[in-house]
Amino acid sequence: MRFSIVVPVYNVSEYLQPCVESILANDCSDCEIILVDDGSTDGLCPQICDSLAAQHPDLIRVIHQENMGLGGARNSGLEAALGEYMLFVDSDDTLEPTALSTLSRAVDLSDADIIAFNIYSDDGEGHLSPVQANAFVIEEKFSLADRPDFLLSLPSAVCRLWRRRLFIDSDIRYPSRVWYEDIRTSTKLFALANSIYTIDDKLYRYLQRPGSIMNSGSLARNKEILMAFDDILSWFREHNLFDKYSNELCMLTVNHVLLVGSVRVARIDPCSDLLSTFSKYIREHFPEYESNPYLTQLSTLHRILLRLLKGRHYKTVRTLFAIKEKI
Repeated sequence: MRFSIVVPVYNVSEYLQPCVESILANDCSDCEIILVDDGSTDGLCPQICDSLAAQHPDLIRVIHQENMGLGGARNSGLEAALGEYMLFVDSDDTLEPTALSTLSRAVDLSDADIIAFNIYSDDGEGHLSPVQANAFVIEEKFSLADRPDFLLSLPSAVCRLWRRRLFIDSDIRYPSRVWYEDIRTSTKLFALANSIYTIDDKLYRYLQRPGSIMNSGSLARNKEILMAFDDILSWFREHNLFDKYSNELCMLTVNHVLLVGSVRVARIDPCSDLLSTFSKYIREHFPEYESNPYLTQLSTLHRILLRLLKGRHYKTVRTLFAIKEKI
């Protein structure tokens, strides 16, 4: 079997049927779909999962488990999978109708450990925005050693096809019940893969909905980005890869701790102590981050944001985004 498609499910009855139907609209002749009901409490999702499996018994399997979070649900699907490659689809998102056939052709062409593709952002009102998920697109195989800048790609699990052996041989799994489980995992798999292949096709629709995890206004949990980077930086050091990828790891930290983490917090509470904590973290781990060569590639907006964050102008950051949203 070529593909195992894992769909973690938790209280998403409104979205689950369209998600699965979008997968079924593909050529599923060489795949399986594993629905992992992660302890849903809405009284609907377990039954929807079972009903879908009953309608497609040769294609869909269901795992019911106690709640383990998104990462734990993916791991359960990974352990049960029979396919050579893993595709993770969040249960409120959808696949494009040609996704599996496109990915199958990419596997035939490359036999790569990771096939990376692009996605759409869906605002839920019919408006799709293309998202360049990868740092670059070259339709030839490479490794992270060949192109270390690939480490700066969007770390999401859902915009890649993963060879299952990458997880099994390395014993790498998604952390359970945490935020930022993707970046903790994808960065390591990028480094371990013998070959990566990128395509420009947009094969996945990511739904931006107010109730999703990363749209949550839970301020304190934003600190988990530091735990994620403690994990990442430690792993690269333990595998003697830190010096090799120091510029990329520095820029990854700038992107996610400062340009994403600090901005998210500043927009909620510009007086939060987390802002100084984030600033201290980057200075402690990368004291010369301002000379990083990748900074020259930042957009004008991101350069302005870095200057504002360095000067602790957090209220200005909040005001800037408030104005941006009104335009």
